[in-house]
Amino acid sequence: MDLSPLKSALADVVAIPVTPFAEDGTIDTAAHRALLNRLLDGGVRVLTPNGNTGEFYALTPDERRTVTELTVDEAGGRATILVGVGHDVPTAVAAAEHARDTGAEMVMVHQPVHPYVSQDGWADYHRAIAGAVPELGVVPYIRNPLLGGEALADLADSCPNVIGVKYAVPDAARFGAFARDAGLERFVWIAGLAELYAPSYFATGATGFTSGLVNVAPGVSMAMLEALRAGDYAGAMKVWERIRRFEELRADRQSANNVTVVKEALASLGLCRRDVRAPSRVLPRAQRAEVADQVAGWSI
Repeated sequence: MDLSPLKSALADVVAIPVTPFAEDGTIDTAAHRALLNRLLDGGVRVLTPNGNTGEFYALTPDERRTVTELTVDEAGGRATILVGVGHDVPTAVAAAEHARDTGAEMVMVHQPVHPYVSQDGWADYHRAIAGAVPELGVVPYIRNPLLGGEALADLADSCPNVIGVKYAVPDAARFGAFARDAGLERFVWIAGLAELYAPSYFATGATGFTSGLVNVAPGVSMAMLEALRAGDYAGAMKVWERIRRFEELRADRQSANNVTVVKEALASLGLCRRDVRAPSRVLPRAQRAEVADQVAGWSI
């Protein structure tokens, strides 16, 4: 298979849509479709249903399938769909096969949630998933700073559909070394810590970045991408300065309010409810005003 179109697609803003909830706690499908269309109208061309900003770990298996199907249907070919999969191997394989059957082109494999992860075991986990869906592009989501680039290279030797990497270790020097050990030109490198880290990661080899902020202000994220593609780091840092506080609020206390801040911003714009599921929690009233003020300054 020629996977080059998928690799090209990943060199972009990789949006992680939120999963809006209705008052009764179920998925608000109407709001979800409206938010997806807002992203598409804003120029987003890669959507990741069931990412962390979509509260992947708080959704039931049926809900994750619903989110995948809804996203593929609403995109209608206007965007490349990169479905988040994970949990135990059979669950991840079943989700990847469902993504394929629904019409998605790629899957992103969440970092294995397990207290004991060996490098060879990490490769085995991804090999089982990638091998089950050779038709799909596969993007490992790497959050483990101890993982070596050689493990990724070995994985891709046996699974050529492993074409990109969402790298989310908060260390640009580590990223640069990892990418070169794995093969800088072999994979598409995505800055997995969003806009706050995108400039430093682009400087060392990334060509795309993930974003939760893009749910709130697609134009802001696209402006950063445009500057980075042009090598205009001064311009990119001007965008960085505008969104810095918002992203710091999301990252505070080990990202305790990562999703909460995004949903609060959307609620301030009247686009969905602020509701999140445990173990996340809505912001205290005292902090909601700061989020609204941040968003108001972006001229959305």
